[in-house]
Amino acid sequence: MTRSSSAIDQPARPPSGDVAALQILTALQQVAFEWDIATDAIVWSEQASEMFGDIPAAALATGTAFNRLIEPSQTVRQEALQRVDVAAGAAYRLEYGMRATITAPLLWIEETGRCIIDADGKPSRVHGVMRVSGDRRARDEELLKLATHDPLTGELNRTTLVAALGAAIDESIKFRTSFAFMLLGIDHVANINDAFGFDIADAVICAVATRIRARLRGGDVLGRFSGNKFGLILKNCSVDDTGIAAERFLAGIRDDIILTTSGPVSVTASIGAVSVPRYARSTAEALNRAQETLDDTKRRRHGSYAMWRPNIERDAQRRVNIRVTDEIVTALNERRIVTAFEPVIHAGSREPAFYECLVRMRQDNGQFLLAPDIVPVAEKLGLIRLVDHRVLELVVSELATCPKVQLSLNISPDTTMDPDWWASIESMMRANPGVGERLIVEITETVAIQDLDDVRGFVTRLKNFGSRIAIDDFGAGHTSFRNLRKLGVDIVKIDGAFVQNIAHSADDRAFVQSMIDLARRLGIKTVAEWVQDEASATMLREWGCDYIQGRLTGLASHHRPWLSGGPAAVAQ
Repeated sequence: MTRSSSAIDQPARPPSGDVAALQILTALQQVAFEWDIATDAIVWSEQASEMFGDIPAAALATGTAFNRLIEPSQTVRQEALQRVDVAAGAAYRLEYGMRATITAPLLWIEETGRCIIDADGKPSRVHGVMRVSGDRRARDEELLKLATHDPLTGELNRTTLVAALGAAIDESIKFRTSFAFMLLGIDHVANINDAFGFDIADAVICAVATRIRARLRGGDVLGRFSGNKFGLILKNCSVDDTGIAAERFLAGIRDDIILTTSGPVSVTASIGAVSVPRYARSTAEALNRAQETLDDTKRRRHGSYAMWRPNIERDAQRRVNIRVTDEIVTALNERRIVTAFEPVIHAGSREPAFYECLVRMRQDNGQFLLAPDIVPVAEKLGLIRLVDHRVLELVVSELATCPKVQLSLNISPDTTMDPDWWASIESMMRANPGVGERLIVEITETVAIQDLDDVRGFVTRLKNFGSRIAIDDFGAGHTSFRNLRKLGVDIVKIDGAFVQNIAHSADDRAFVQSMIDLARRLGIKTVAEWVQDEASATMLREWGCDYIQGRLTGLASHHRPWLSGGPAAVAQ
């Protein structure tokens, strides 16, 4: 290749002098070059000006000038030459980006060359070819976009959104500014999926993202947080400004229907927001409090907005929850979960029919936490399954030890669908023949109505062991007597909220009497809970109620009456 003082005006010839080589390079959109390291001059083949476009000739004339265009490291070519393997022919290959100015588009360059080594073992000249890798550039940009953006909506993905939130928090603390972080959730997306299909739900999500984007200010940040939720970072936004912005977003989503291939769809959204850093000084706090507020907003009224506020009672309850959770786990490990027994008696003879087993937790000071203190926290924090397993062990052990007693076991709704619980009870029943016939399993009315088919299977399997099924707190929900019949329920326990005032409330009397009458016609036994006085017990007996339970008949006790000579009749 002939060297020249003017790199572009005097194009280099291919080292072989073969004109066909130039034609091949042109077809491949490549240029050949020769770089004299001693003089720093670069000589190019004739198509260089076409390939490099707006890059001036002076920037291509020397290695130093050319290297200044390279990003991110201007020394990448020199470093490659220092690493060449002479034994392997001193060849090298590089990939880098370059641009003429800061605002110019980035060109991705693939450079392949070979060094000529002088007597001292140092590179003296370089012969090589370069090509603009448009495919590489497009691929890298696409990969970068996929790494940082949601593929459906094109907005920031969750990872990038959370990173932007963290950076905004750091900036606000450093410069003592404030901003609002919002979580916007599209309401009833599951219904749209069911009614129209997932593709239409995706179209709705994209349309909502477009409407939010159109109402953002410059500098605000939008990202898709999860399936139907978007996160928004609103810079320099006061509490009042946040409310105004929230209504603008909600109205933009609510006021116009969304046209889809399956027809028009009308949607609403709800927003939970938190002021940062006033009420959130970390990413976790901002996310948790915005999510908490959004959940509360949806429970209260869909299509509305709320701002997170400190709540002394809520924070105190959470501290209690944390303490109780720790106590529950410790009590399980130390076998301090025990049962108390509350008698359920025949309304006529006043003899015990069976005993309901109620969970208790013995504390270090000898006092007991009752079920209302344990069960709600255990259910909320996912510990109820462990508690129910322990209570099942205690009840089956008691039934196996005392062959004449009959006990009822109240289980959490989640436990009805727990395969581990089923495995445990089946194992215990097989190991203790005859126990199943003296066990009554109480499930809540809300489970029966929400998962009727699943609960029917649950009931059938229990009945195969000879156990009976009771629906607890009947009347508090919406289960019909027809569903009770479908389930094959043996006993209905009438919610004590209706029973405790029947001596004074005509409405409660009519309601309880109607339930007893309907249950009797269907062949279902009835238990009246929370019986407080003799007048109520008399009415219940006259109406045909089978069993009563409550303060009048005796509260729960840790003592076993059947072991102290008391009657232990079995309900028939």
